[in-house]
Amino acid sequence: MMIKNEHLIVLGYGDVGKRIVEVFIENDVHFTVVDKNEAAFSNVDFDHVSGDGTDEAVLMQAGIEKASTVIITLNTDTEVIFATLMARGLKPDCIIFSRANSVNSIDKLYKAGADYVASLSIVSGQLLAKITSKCTRPECYQLYEEIVLYEGIEIEKFQLKEGSSMVSNNIGELDFVNKFDCKIIGVERKGSVTVSLPSSFVLKVGDTIAVVGNREHVEKFRNIFIKQD
Repeated sequence: MMIKNEHLIVLGYGDVGKRIVEVFIENDVHFTVVDKNEAAFSNVDFDHVSGDGTDEAVLMQAGIEKASTVIITLNTDTEVIFATLMARGLKPDCIIFSRANSVNSIDKLYKAGADYVASLSIVSGQLLAKITSKCTRPECYQLYEEIVLYEGIEIEKFQLKEGSSMVSNNIGELDFVNKFDCKIIGVERKGSVTVSLPSSFVLKVGDTIAVVGNREHVEKFRNIFIKQD
């Protein structure tokens, strides 16, 4: 499986970054890793940039202008906050996932421009990778897969069936954000995953959509769009 026409950037190649990269490599995802430690890249075979992830020139070298998603897993929250601000300024329409080393930094990261924040290092690495890649385990073929993040953010995957009220509508018309405080962050269609979705994107039968929101809002979405369909 290949995420076509998508470019992902991982800032930080520590424990979390390495776990994300492992999953991306397994799933043929196009990505670039940025890290200050040049020695960390001595035996790797993927695109990388040696440099400071908070440096504008380094982010440009990593391809921030074409990035659909930026995952920030730097060592200190000060660096994560600054990198989040920088990435948001350089690519306003990208999706930003930021790792908070301290729960006290979660609100600051959202204010800095992060779309989603995770606070536990190993768990966040596994979950962030799942969001932007295809899961091939048997249980992923169920009607939906629920992933709970530690800040109360929940992601569920739903497969659209014939007769669904979402089919043949574009994301802008469905207006999930205003109606449910939920957002579609990815669509899998015939083995290809798209994570940067314009409002004109039309949903089709067989699509698997990933919806993010808090538990109450995702439950409301499920009751209206899934159970009734």
